[in-house]
Amino acid sequence: MARFLTIKTARLAPSAGSAAALALVLALQSAYAGTAEETAAGAVAGTATGSVAAAPSGALAAELRAAAVRLEHGEGLPRDLPQALGLYCRAARLGDTQAQYALGWMLANGRGTPRDDGAAAQLFALAAAQGHPQAQAMLQATNTAPNTPLPACMLPDTPFALLPPEPRVLYPQPGSKQIGAMVEQLAPQFEIDPRLAMAIISVESGFNTRALSPKNAQGLMQLIPETAERFRVKDAFDAEQNIRGGLAYLRWLLAYFRGDVQLVAAAYNAGEKAVDQHKGVPPYAETQEYVKRVARLYKHAIHPYQRGLTSGSALNQP
Repeated sequence: MARFLTIKTARLAPSAGSAAALALVLALQSAYAGTAEETAAGAVAGTATGSVAAAPSGALAAELRAAAVRLEHGEGLPRDLPQALGLYCRAARLGDTQAQYALGWMLANGRGTPRDDGAAAQLFALAAAQGHPQAQAMLQATNTAPNTPLPACMLPDTPFALLPPEPRVLYPQPGSKQIGAMVEQLAPQFEIDPRLAMAIISVESGFNTRALSPKNAQGLMQLIPETAERFRVKDAFDAEQNIRGGLAYLRWLLAYFRGDVQLVAAAYNAGEKAVDQHKGVPPYAETQEYVKRVARLYKHAIHPYQRGLTSGSALNQP
């Protein structure tokens, strides 16, 4: 039986004021604490006087925030609000006060995402607790919704449980039903949601077991020879072998990017090195379109992953 992830929902009633906001900051720190791999991403430490110190990962967070600003305003590259939101959220999780404020502002104004005053107030409260003056003002002006969770990308990971249900996508391509049955059988062995595997197969090959790309990617999950060899696939045109290899690669990518589905999809298309280099989805038209197509078929932003399988990307480390 596959085990899937549930996310602990950190909540704050914004009307509780700065003291409660500081308590939430410290709760997030505690929730992220643990092994070296799980050290608080987004944590800050409170002093006896109530002041807070920046997380040690400030340099990475600042880089992520700077990239988000460029994407939000189209400075030197095409404006991409969803990608900006994602980068702000990763920087906010690393404890960057300005990113927490910027993400809250985008949510409060429905900029690139549906308006969410409750989540915005949560983020303003986090930033206000660290002395951000604009966040303090916005916290007073924002309509609050008690018990609203933070955005999923801000929340700590907890042990595996079932992912929330969602309607199954009906794929019209020939052979999709038979391949779907195989995926349903094999995916749990790799602790992969079958719906994610089916989305990847649909975008990669359209369920064509004989698919061959100009770059020599082969079969249902379009394994290049190096990836096939890495995951011990002898015949990439054999449906079961190909799916097993693709599932093994997805399992590794999910561990590497700590369950971030957007980054996993980007890496499946462009390679994990490209994602690391660009600190997010690479600015390749093919990859950006690929990520959007996968997201239309698979709605979850976070997926379970196996700790200890790999050391992980710097994008998801404190």
